[in-house]
Amino acid sequence: MVARVATVAFLGIEAVPVDVQVQIAPGLPKFLMVGLPDKAVKESSERVRAALVASGLGLPPKRITVNLAPADLPKEGSHYDLPIALALMAEIGAIPRDALDGFLALGELGLDGRLAHVQGILPAAIAAHGRGLGIMCATASGPEAAWAGEDIDIVAADSLLALVNHLTGHQLATRPLPKRYLPNTALPDLSEVRGQQVARRALEVAAAGGHNLLMIGPPGAGKSMLAARLPSILPPLNPRELLDVSMIQSIAGELAGGAISDRRPFRAPHHSASMAALVGGGLRVRPGEVSLAHNGVLFLDELPEFAPQVLDSLRQPLESGETVIARANARVSYPSRVQLIAAMNPCKCGMAGSPGHTCKRGAACAGDYQARVSGPFLDRIDIRIDVPAVSAADMIAPGGAAESSALVAQRVHLARERQRQRYIDAGAPGIYTNAAAGPTLIEAVVNPDRDSQVLLLQAAERFSLSARAYHRVLKVARTLADLAGAEKVARSHIAEALSYRINLAAV
Repeated sequence: MVARVATVAFLGIEAVPVDVQVQIAPGLPKFLMVGLPDKAVKESSERVRAALVASGLGLPPKRITVNLAPADLPKEGSHYDLPIALALMAEIGAIPRDALDGFLALGELGLDGRLAHVQGILPAAIAAHGRGLGIMCATASGPEAAWAGEDIDIVAADSLLALVNHLTGHQLATRPLPKRYLPNTALPDLSEVRGQQVARRALEVAAAGGHNLLMIGPPGAGKSMLAARLPSILPPLNPRELLDVSMIQSIAGELAGGAISDRRPFRAPHHSASMAALVGGGLRVRPGEVSLAHNGVLFLDELPEFAPQVLDSLRQPLESGETVIARANARVSYPSRVQLIAAMNPCKCGMAGSPGHTCKRGAACAGDYQARVSGPFLDRIDIRIDVPAVSAADMIAPGGAAESSALVAQRVHLARERQRQRYIDAGAPGIYTNAAAGPTLIEAVVNPDRDSQVLLLQAAERFSLSARAYHRVLKVARTLADLAGAEKVARSHIAEALSYRINLAAV
């Protein structure tokens, strides 16, 4: 006979069903594994053998065949240890075969039989719940699996022996509870920023509409400081966004203790990051920084210092909100709808355009430095502002005069609520911000009046705005109207949105 245990393989955040089949037949002693296993899966035979011995069981001296079906799907990772061990135990009669029916299993085994946490528990639990199955996993994975639903049957154990005791009814394991991550540190506050009123305004607009933002200014002007305070004015993740973010973090192994948080991700990779690190890839096609920042903020400091080809690899995710990684044997897709915040110096020496400073190479320094960022990449940035050096008067001004993040966050929240309701009324409930709206939809919800159309036409002709730039101006204008509580987009909103875009055209 053949013992079967259900498990999954991961393609992006999708959990694909895998059937682990074990057969013990007469013949020379051999442990054979088929079904396109990778190195980690092949090595599971030794971990499983040692774990069974530690649990008081031994494998018979026969031919053992493990098939991971479907056979044409590559299998990666150490989470196959547990289903293989359970199928072997059912095949030798150590546990009842029917005890494994209705469950999906995944977990890594230690040589002493202990169960270790593995990546991808949340997507696997959600897939199991969708198929009407329960899930067996390590105790450390239990809180993460519990987020899949209150009615899913979860068996979380410390070791293989404890799991067997539960299946045989000798010692039942308690159902784990979902765990929420509650940071004990407050986010940096906007009230700590001195001066920079224009930059603060642009940051609020970007937060309200989910727009991409580029800040250009000399070193020490406060660009990184402003970006670090953006999360403090962003609304928390809604349940749908929280699920998507947590599934990506689960695949990447970044859910500490299975606890999830409704804070939006904030990723700030170093400018030496490779293309695989930024957009994803590698041997096992892991999510990159742009996917880990899904529904949150991707901050690129020192923008021109990134390799040009690495920056250009972000063009497709920024436009579609999705990263597609194609390989010879796999095509993996990760959601990547991010708000890009970038910062850069005006030139290599950093002081071009600053009063009292003269760049040694003149205009060529700024031109060569800014040319490292391609035009198509810049075309995807909605707002560009100059961040001048902070004056001495701003530095010696008494603290507490600037608005706090809490006050700004209230306005951002109201603006986003207006957007959410507008897109629900327009038949697009999956759109939460103006930045995520498509061209046809944004034209319908903006519908500029005659004066605004004339202004847009003049600006488009004078500054050679692309079709993408035109629609992004409309999106920013709609956000400005939402912040002002206006139902209609006025000429003043178009003018302010164009001022951000025209500055961008000069980069």
